[in-house]
Amino acid sequence: MSGARVSQLTNQTNNKQGVLPMSNADSMSLSSASDTPFLGPRTAAMELQELSRKPIHHVTPTLGELLQRVGDAQTDSDSTPDHHVLEVSNNPISSPFVLAFNNLTYSVKIPRKVTVPACFRRRREHELPENMMESNTKVLLNDVSGEAREGEILAVLGASGSGKSTLIDALADRIHKESLKGTVTLNGEILESKLLKVISAYVMQDDLLFPMLTVEETLMFSAEFRLPRSLSTSKKKARVQQLIDQLGLRSAAKTVIGDEGHRGVSGGERRRVSIGIDIIHDPIVLFLDEPTSGLDSTSAFMVVKVLQRIAQSGSIVIMSIHQPSYRILNLLDRLVFLSKGQTVFNGSPTSLPLFFEEFDHPVPENENRTEFALDLIRELEGSPGGTKSLVDFNRSWRIKTERKQSLKNRAANLSLKDAISASISRGKLVSGATNVDSNLSASVPTFANPFWIEVAVIAKRSSLNSRRMPELFGMRLGAVLITGIILATMFWHLDNSPKGIQERIGFFAFAMSTTFYTCAEAIPVFLMERYIFMRETAYNAYRRSSYVLSHALSSIPSILLLSLTFSSITYYAVGLAGGFHGFLFFFLIVTASFWAGSSFVTFLSGVVSHVMLGYTVVVAILAYFLLFSGFFITRDRIPAYWIWFHYISLVKYPYQGVLQNEFGDPSKCFVRGVQIFDNSPLGIFPEATKLKLLKTMSQTLGMNITNATCLTNGPDILQTQAVTDLSKWNCLWVTVGLGFFFRFLFYVALSVGSKNKRR
Repeated sequence: MSGARVSQLTNQTNNKQGVLPMSNADSMSLSSASDTPFLGPRTAAMELQELSRKPIHHVTPTLGELLQRVGDAQTDSDSTPDHHVLEVSNNPISSPFVLAFNNLTYSVKIPRKVTVPACFRRRREHELPENMMESNTKVLLNDVSGEAREGEILAVLGASGSGKSTLIDALADRIHKESLKGTVTLNGEILESKLLKVISAYVMQDDLLFPMLTVEETLMFSAEFRLPRSLSTSKKKARVQQLIDQLGLRSAAKTVIGDEGHRGVSGGERRRVSIGIDIIHDPIVLFLDEPTSGLDSTSAFMVVKVLQRIAQSGSIVIMSIHQPSYRILNLLDRLVFLSKGQTVFNGSPTSLPLFFEEFDHPVPENENRTEFALDLIRELEGSPGGTKSLVDFNRSWRIKTERKQSLKNRAANLSLKDAISASISRGKLVSGATNVDSNLSASVPTFANPFWIEVAVIAKRSSLNSRRMPELFGMRLGAVLITGIILATMFWHLDNSPKGIQERIGFFAFAMSTTFYTCAEAIPVFLMERYIFMRETAYNAYRRSSYVLSHALSSIPSILLLSLTFSSITYYAVGLAGGFHGFLFFFLIVTASFWAGSSFVTFLSGVVSHVMLGYTVVVAILAYFLLFSGFFITRDRIPAYWIWFHYISLVKYPYQGVLQNEFGDPSKCFVRGVQIFDNSPLGIFPEATKLKLLKTMSQTLGMNITNATCLTNGPDILQTQAVTDLSKWNCLWVTVGLGFFFRFLFYVALSVGSKNKRR
């Protein structure tokens, strides 16, 4: 064991005894002062010395005062940013934070897997296999207890299905309170969800990042979200540069993250970036779900080495890990082994050999202690008695060791308020509270920034990522362009004959439905961001409403461009009526259609979870909307039990709007004289015969009908199509309103479906 490691263990032992290592006190003060440039060196040293001398009941400065001191003490340096802002000290510091979890129990109901066939129902219930009986309960955590201290890494180990991720979720408040039994406390105080979200961070197992942003940009956007508005841009940039150095990402700072189609950073670098975006605000507690999963041994070691530096900066690090190497094991401070939700070992890695030696299963020489432990646990799980003997032995062993340590741990911990204040004085929790009173949770701000800043940052990030992936918008623009050209050439300069009427109606039906179908290509956009959104909102990086509004605003430029392209290609080429004013309304109704279609597709992408399922649902529903729009069957012919679908059809309102824009002029005639026979079998007769028929009809009807008489004008066509319930402007406003309605439903779907908590 190295001298530094021995010194660290000695300091930790002294801290447990409530005594500061006097030989290192001066160096700790100097280190803390140099590592908190927001405070002056002398001020920081005095803060820490006073903190170590003052009794617990002393009234400390409020968090707001400390943050104000932090913000005011550092000088701005826009040209040469200080890369050591909030720099992490590699020396162990006093540990005021203790996160304890006691008797955590969590179970879920498992429905019966097999339905009993009718021919076996006469069998008595006790003769049926267990999985064929009533639904049973599976215990995922069973009376799990332990603690994690500031400056240490607590690692949760076990085989697949042992409950590692469940325990991490329980500690990180990702399980509903009514489902989880037991307590989780920080310095003896029950952790409320609101406070925990501010002082902690959770790193998921998957690397959920925007592929076309660089490492530096990714961390900078995280800083914009998590660091308060009171910090200047130069200070945020300095924090990002310091974090890049801390994570060992300097060589990859300008490299894009990448994905399957774009080459980017390595797997180990991606994992460190994932950690970085969640620790940008320097949280007090850091949870990680298998941060070394899928990495080679060297990358895994580098990741855990980074976590060790984070812990030594004054954080509690709790992580799950499957099977650590010997080098990684030397970086861990506490281990918790789980087997089917039960604790089979809880202690330091150095006590593992003694533990198994007293259990009559000594660890062989030159063998990895954790591999031996996991193999033994797996072997016991397959035995008739299971791991009950090991669980019972661990319980008695813990009681014995806790008695020995009770005399060493007499020093009381700082209160939670004092501990948070002390951490902020060292530069921790950059997005901390504005002031602190007796109710910690009420004094902690839920979000670091106001609503409008969140909207601006989300929109900026989305547009930057989209600009570097032009193929996504290019596909939609290409589809609209090709569709417009085909429609323009197919319906080139339609006349005002009876056939022209039918052709115009067909053009409008196809054109309006096409605007909705082309919006289906936007389904993957949110589905790619879904889990990034869930990760960021789970710990209050920004509001859900900010994301919804930013998502809507970001879609407007592309909608305007698509609408202008489609309208310009088709309107004059088809020969639609109304001149410039008619074109303007046509452009507005097409824009409203794209807006409503985009909102509808966005809402569905918030409900469904798979791209192919999303396409299937969108195409099917849009087909029903077209069916009930009034094109195939007019409103007055739709059965009464289906009329409700006609009024919720998205295609109905833009379709009726363009019809009224085209046929709303009563002075424009579409059927004159003998044209009345064009859509009938009489249309094949010579014109002279048609004139005689027209003269006979005039005598019969008692009115003079000549070849120049207008028999059908625009309003007559609207009456025939049953397009009389709304004006064209009302159709426009209803279409726009439906777009806002589906955006609201999208917000509701995100609020309900992204709680990210187990039940």
